[in-house]
Amino acid sequence: MKKPELLMPAGSFDVLKTAFRFGADAVYVGGDMFSLRAKAHNFTNDELKEAVEYTHSIGKKIYVTVNITAHNDDMDGVKEYLKDLREIHPDGLIISDPGVFMMAKAFAPDLELHISTQANNVNYLTFRFWYEQGAKRVVTARELSLKEVREIRENIPDDMEIESFIHGAMCISYSGRCLLSNYLTGRDANLGECTHPCRWRYYISEENRQGEYMPIFENDRGTFIFNSKDLCMIDHIPELIDAGIDSFKIEGRMKTALYVATVARAYRIAIDTYFEDPAKYKENIPVYFEEIGKCTNRMFTTGFYFGKPSAESMVYGESTYIKDYVYLGTIISACEVSGEEAGCAIEKAYKIELIQKNKFCTGDEIEILAPGLLDINKCKVLKITDEQGNEMPSCPHASQRIYVYIDKDIKAGDLLRCGP
Repeated sequence: MKKPELLMPAGSFDVLKTAFRFGADAVYVGGDMFSLRAKAHNFTNDELKEAVEYTHSIGKKIYVTVNITAHNDDMDGVKEYLKDLREIHPDGLIISDPGVFMMAKAFAPDLELHISTQANNVNYLTFRFWYEQGAKRVVTARELSLKEVREIRENIPDDMEIESFIHGAMCISYSGRCLLSNYLTGRDANLGECTHPCRWRYYISEENRQGEYMPIFENDRGTFIFNSKDLCMIDHIPELIDAGIDSFKIEGRMKTALYVATVARAYRIAIDTYFEDPAKYKENIPVYFEEIGKCTNRMFTTGFYFGKPSAESMVYGESTYIKDYVYLGTIISACEVSGEEAGCAIEKAYKIELIQKNKFCTGDEIEILAPGLLDINKCKVLKITDEQGNEMPSCPHASQRIYVYIDKDIKAGDLLRCGP
């Protein structure tokens, strides 16, 4: 039984390094052109080159999305970009548009080609078609059941790979192809500029009663008819493997390092535990859910994997995310110091450097997120100083470089978060 690839999103180089540190086998990233996440930071060509070199230096893989639905005016730019990507040499390109695919074969012929979920891949003949065109891997549409994925696996060549989303946000439109954003705001989801109007509140008004708004759903807080719960399959890893999925894909190129670290660690441990001891994996499912629930989420569903979703897969009561845990920062450096330097009567403490993401205070109890076990690892903030060594009771300024003294061992690359 082949262990599946754990494929994580990376919206920046820092998040990429976090993904790998916390268990990803591969990441997918977007360049600063022709990628379906225009609002993400994305990577310039120089940053992509650095990211590819780093990824290969640690024996991992990196795929680049070139998955816009290209218009005529895009084609010259796509051609030049593909030439650049050939020189940068990532492990694969993720493409949805047949025209872009043809250009990739012509101008980046030595790069592996993957077909995006945006291409609406729902049957084995579609998979065979792309295989005959030269594609190595196809990403299933989110609308497929595990039964359908299994049937695809049985009807395609053994060396063709199946990639499927197993965690993250669900789109209300067919495999992500949506005109709603373009229609309402002029920003095209198929060109990477989605404004997510499916998450807005909607009311109706009657022609002769201007100014009177009635909710479509009987709820005094508005209507949320498009609000899908987030996909989560961490308790169904055996079924995903049995269906023949080669790569477990996590949605979220616009997510924070905390999200990526939390999800990567939980799935890494769950997958490895299942292969080592299936009974222990099953026993630990509540632990995996508890940990993954600490990420920002909209509650969880299994999507289409076990048949057409019911009304319970929708969030009718609210449009906000559950966000119990707050990202405080990623450790840049850490060293052991004396308790005296930390300003307290203990034998030793640890001084850490980080770019602060959210406010916390001296005396707070916060949590260390490190690779490995899912045990809760809390520490106490003993002292905070700025770059000049001036002591601060709190760190209220986002993105400020600070030094924090804590009472627990910690390493560069670990994350700090605080809970409710």
